[in-house]
Amino acid sequence: MAKPSRPDTTGKATYQDVLDAPPHKVAEIVGGTLYMQPRPAILHARASSGIGMKIGPPFDYGDGGPGGWWIVDEPELHLGEDIVVPDLAGWRRDTLPRLPDAAFLEIAPDWACEVLSPSTRQLDLTDKRSIYAREAVSHLWFVDPDTRTLDAFEHRNGAWALIATLRDDDPVSVPPFDAISFRLGALWRDGGAERPPAQGRQERRGNKALRR
Repeated sequence: MAKPSRPDTTGKATYQDVLDAPPHKVAEIVGGTLYMQPRPAILHARASSGIGMKIGPPFDYGDGGPGGWWIVDEPELHLGEDIVVPDLAGWRRDTLPRLPDAAFLEIAPDWACEVLSPSTRQLDLTDKRSIYAREAVSHLWFVDPDTRTLDAFEHRNGAWALIATLRDDDPVSVPPFDAISFRLGALWRDGGAERPPAQGRQERRGNKALRR
């Protein structure tokens, strides 16, 4: 899991601690504690970049979709006294009309996505999840390359409501990006190749029945 570090004598981390973190580490401050973890492993990075490539063109650029969003990889968010770095985040353009020329954002996103890894899982699923709820982030996705799943939540009445659980190569058409659909398997190492398309499975079953 992400290891906490308390580098100052008061036991409460500051933004300077984030700035002083080694360049090969992702630094966050949660509840006054500095957490540093290594840069994402390749399978984690592939899943994260895959989501961005699927939703970025239609929602950020308006290519084959409705547009109206900013989609950003690993933005640094200053939310109250907490500093978090989701794997991806998105802002509706009526929430954030222009992207600032700054190192971080203080406006909570409308959507956040965390790609789980052994080093970040506990922090992502507990404290960071609570921060996103406190800041009224509308939608939160957890993507797990190990279990090949996506869990999508919607913020309702101050709590998270599970709205979708997808796995393997299921089609993904989930709010707030339900205007499009893509295959979840595209995020994994094999691109979903281990699970044949539905048509292929039906053809094989048909051929097997004929042989009987």
